[in-house]
Amino acid sequence: MTISFPSGIIKVFTSNPSPAVLCFRVKNISRLEQILPNAQLVFSDSSQCDSNTKDFWMNMQAVTIYLKKLSEQNPAASYYNVDVLKYQVSSNGIQSTPLNLATYWKCSAGTTDLRVDYKYNPEAMVIPSVLSNIQVVVPVDGGVTNMQSLPPAIWNAEQMKAFWKLSGVSEKSENGGSGSLRAKFDLAEGPSKPTTLAVQFLSEGSTLSGVDIELVGTGYRLSLVKKRFATGRYLADC
Repeated sequence: MTISFPSGIIKVFTSNPSPAVLCFRVKNISRLEQILPNAQLVFSDSSQCDSNTKDFWMNMQAVTIYLKKLSEQNPAASYYNVDVLKYQVSSNGIQSTPLNLATYWKCSAGTTDLRVDYKYNPEAMVIPSVLSNIQVVVPVDGGVTNMQSLPPAIWNAEQMKAFWKLSGVSEKSENGGSGSLRAKFDLAEGPSKPTTLAVQFLSEGSTLSGVDIELVGTGYRLSLVKKRFATGRYLADC
């Protein structure tokens, strides 16, 4: 969770020895396993007993010093981003993953057949949103000499990997966001060994956690709240 401060606020903070303390409340935290505030900048009340909200406040002196440092590094910036906390969402297995995957390999000495089934899972998101910029990367060994694929993929001979790119998947996609990637590889040094594939995607406008934020008290206002999630380490084994 990041808060962006406009560059003009640095002058306000530095000219005021006691600026108003910025307090914020994180809501809908029941699905979180843990919350890790930025220990250098953010405080919280460990005795707070509400199971669905948690209040935080910022060390304004430390925030001012941090913002001044950012402005010195990039004086032309209009906004400066401050990471205020990280959190971990409870997992419920495959029901928690927005894109479910299954891989099937058929390996022989001369060829490898691969199928990757994918299925959009709206239940993983608070508000179902489009998964965009999807990339599927599959390593294939065995000395690939030729690849036939549907939809078309790119073969990188140096990295020995096949790359698929999909523009977006959602409930409005064909078959409700379900589909398959297929490829046949001709080999010179087969057979191949089934491998783990990696996937990347992002989504704007929703979260997997359901977490929300609001300011508490006066002196500040939120002009915009953006929600997004993106893959980090997202893998599928055969």
